[in-house]
Amino acid sequence: MNQDIVVTRFAPSPSGALHLGNARTALFNFLLAARYGGRFVVRIEDTDASRTQETMVGALCADLAWLGLDWDEGPDRPGPHSPYRQSQRTALYQQYFQRLESEQLAYPCFCSSLELDLARRAQLAAGRPPRYAGTCRELTADERAARLAQGRKPSLRFRVPGGRRIEFEDLVHGTQSYLSDDIGDFIIRREDGSAAFFFSNALDDALMGVTHVLRGEDHLSNTPRQRLLLEALALRPPLYGHVSLLVGDDGTPLSKRHGATGVRELREAGYSSQAVCNHLFRLGHSTPLNQMLSAPQMAAAFDLAHLQRAPAHFELAQLRHWQSDWVHGLTAGQARDWLKPILPSDLTSEQAAAFVAAVLPNIVLAEDARLWQQIIFGEALSYEEPALLTAREAGPEFFTAAANAISDRADIGVLRTATGRKGAAFFMPLRAALTGRLHGPELAPLLAAMPAERVRARLLHFTVA
Repeated sequence: MNQDIVVTRFAPSPSGALHLGNARTALFNFLLAARYGGRFVVRIEDTDASRTQETMVGALCADLAWLGLDWDEGPDRPGPHSPYRQSQRTALYQQYFQRLESEQLAYPCFCSSLELDLARRAQLAAGRPPRYAGTCRELTADERAARLAQGRKPSLRFRVPGGRRIEFEDLVHGTQSYLSDDIGDFIIRREDGSAAFFFSNALDDALMGVTHVLRGEDHLSNTPRQRLLLEALALRPPLYGHVSLLVGDDGTPLSKRHGATGVRELREAGYSSQAVCNHLFRLGHSTPLNQMLSAPQMAAAFDLAHLQRAPAHFELAQLRHWQSDWVHGLTAGQARDWLKPILPSDLTSEQAAAFVAAVLPNIVLAEDARLWQQIIFGEALSYEEPALLTAREAGPEFFTAAANAISDRADIGVLRTATGRKGAAFFMPLRAALTGRLHGPELAPLLAAMPAERVRARLLHFTVA
């Protein structure tokens, strides 16, 4: 790193919920700034009114906040580069449009969508890469005036210089080289007057002092265009790093068929933000650290040299691993607060503590505890067929002896002595009768959590042959 203050940014378009791929991008930018004591900026790129969903602005910020990605500047945190919504920066963009036009570095384009599509198809049919043919590049002032008089609304194109080789170092992919003749003049202002992505994204990075941009590798081909644009405006470009794409465990781009793909979905499913961040931290970024990390620990371990080029595989099983690690790291008090929505409201503190101690080693999400809450505290019990057969095979004498051994609480040792059985011959029918299942949390903690009268009633249910 050089001596400049590191400034990173996350610039989502509010056209939908925060996807896991974008969440990982935000995390990496946040960690890079945090590692070097820099600033993390959130900028809302909402120049395309047709795609902007106003409700998504607040939702995006809420998801980032839940992940713990605390930004230094943003829509709700004014800083020296306000405003942080591009829809509010129109006047600023207009100044730079005028500058480019006055210096003959941009020109109006009157080509319709149909004309552009036909030209593109013709180029592809001829085996050439599609690029703007320059139809409006050399229009005279009179020709432009005539088109304006016809009511045609032009877009504005950046005049890409010919015969140039654009080279730069990508923070992930290394040396990159492009020929300007392969790029074609590109649109920087749409027909409706709004700024296009290539323009507003690059300009705001420069004006906001962003020094490093980590973004998806699908943006790699955008970089030579944006560097040319900033060079024409005599503005300093950030250093770009294009991270690998996020794919499902089958190697295809992450989508709904792989399960939850949005931060809000995972949050509502009950995953912790720390588990989500720990999984994302390891997707496309290698680290020798295998334990659950806090945000400061992740920042200290984040290394640009460890960003990988191969596609990063999102696996739900791995996320559940980190969620399980998070659950097992909870204190008794934290676990009780976490499971509070599941617990019956009339439980004593002792009963709640016993329930948490019984189920915590066997759950990953809070909702997993709901079944055991119903089993332990519910009146009715449904039996799985294998459990029902196991209980009946134990015989009435087994359950009569066990039921008679219960006083004010059910003690596993007392029940074992009373029945005269041990091992699976003791535990399996007892578990079957009390829970209706052959598998689950350890039996001793379950007995400690279950009211004694309920234990007795369920045992007596099998005392009749």
